Amino acid sequence: MEDIFSRTRMLLGDAALERLRKSRVAVFGVGGVGGYVVEVLARSGVGAIDVFDNDRVSPSNINRQIIALHSTLGQYKVDVAAARIRDINPECIVTVHRMFYLPETADEVDLSVYDYVVDCIDTVTAKIELIRRCHRQDIPLLVCMGAANKMDPTAFRVSDLAKTKVDPLAKVIRRKLRPEGIRHVKVVYSEEIPMKPQFFETSDSNESLNSPKKNIPASNAFVPAAEGLVAGGEVVKELMVES
Repeated sequence: MEDIFSRTRMLLGDAALERLRKSRVAVFGVGGVGGYVVEVLARSGVGAIDVFDNDRVSPSNINRQIIALHSTLGQYKVDVAAARIRDINPECIVTVHRMFYLPETADEVDLSVYDYVVDCIDTVTAKIELIRRCHRQDIPLLVCMGAANKMDPTAFRVSDLAKTKVDPLAKVIRRKLRPEGIRHVKVVYSEEIPMKPQFFETSDSNESLNSPKKNIPASNAFVPAAEGLVAGGEVVKELMVES
């Protein structure tokens, strides 16, 4: 009988779909990359998805974020993502967390309840804190590196943080984690050398390199999407394998 997962079942089989249905995944950051991760998880039949973000949809998001539409402007991204997940798979258990994951808020989150964690956060200190805590608790984690200032959607690779090259964000995180002895982290990263934007805008928000005022990175419709699809697919492939 045809249902929303019939084509997936043809490829993966019942057992794999059942493992996905019983899985709970947390996605931290539901912007350009994270929104597409959530899309993959929902359309693949993951049974429980938690979304973490405290940002609202703005006009500048529309060029690349799947949840960003004129009809969703001003809404919390997690609320829009949750509505989309439920519209795709009404049986999915969606939990919304209106929060920015940071070292000072990390204690509010019990990571042990998740079968997999996906990091799509922009803030370096937050990424490191999430990596650190997942490492301590032996929780499967996939970390998404930079997608800004790039034009090649085919340059993304799934690798170990220790083996990454070119990506400046990966280099920073690798250096900061080295004193803690954390070397092996699964990441999605691009081997494309970042471009220099044609011009710069500035922001006072606490993002990326954790600067109080920084240049806003440039982006397009297809590179963040490609990273999110690669990341989401990697999580699905790992979850569906019997442990």
